[in-house]
Amino acid sequence: MELKDKMIMLTGAAGGIGQALACKFFEEGARIVVADKNEERVKRLAKDIDGLGVYCDVTKENEIKKLVSDTESYFGPVDMFCSNAGVIFEEPGDASSTSNLDWQISWEVHVMAHVYAARAVLPGMIQRGGGYILNVASAAGLLSQIANAAYSTTKHATIGFAESLSITHSNNGIKVSVVCPQYVATPMLGYKTENFDKNSSNLISASEVASAVMTGVKEENFLILPHPEVQTYFVNKASDYDKWLGGMSKLRENIIQDYGDLDLKSVQSFLS
Repeated sequence: MELKDKMIMLTGAAGGIGQALACKFFEEGARIVVADKNEERVKRLAKDIDGLGVYCDVTKENEIKKLVSDTESYFGPVDMFCSNAGVIFEEPGDASSTSNLDWQISWEVHVMAHVYAARAVLPGMIQRGGGYILNVASAAGLLSQIANAAYSTTKHATIGFAESLSITHSNNGIKVSVVCPQYVATPMLGYKTENFDKNSSNLISASEVASAVMTGVKEENFLILPHPEVQTYFVNKASDYDKWLGGMSKLRENIIQDYGDLDLKSVQSFLS
């Protein structure tokens, strides 16, 4: 897909990967609507990219519907919907220990928000004979995130829904991509800027993720891997599932032994 002059809608755009994607889309000549619960930040971003910044809670289907209908009323059809919002919560104990509320929010943001977006844009895309749905997931959806079952489980579901979109609607001319980065220097991982220790081999910037996405979208690849090594890990998992699970269990114990906890940044540091 060529991005110049395309109308792109992007959620979860107030920072991190979403903000980096918005800037890259702008560089490619797209027209952009950025949305987030942090209305102040997306409005500020919108000024920088000659776009429109609006408030949207992606867990509310009516807000996504309104976002799409208002945008199309003012700017015309949405060529691409980039569903990017994400959350991660503490897992205080065993694999089931994350609270019911946090499990529910994870489901709503990582799964239902993508469903709501598809419901809002698919009818128009099908009628026009084309469009693009870009869902940001995680390598945790292909592999797993140690010490966060809620995140891993719902990101697996993100990928499953993207697969269904592609299978069902490729004949309607609709392209689908799912982005699965590993560790990215964003506020979710405790990084407030993109200035970080480049000696960490598995940590990349949000801008690097966005660059990989631009390449993947132009090539219309379903699976976009900003960390190419994830492909190898995924193949290893599929080729010997029991061995992979045993290795992940051992890795978990080694992180506890070295760091004394399973904090997200501890896991990333151990793997670097």
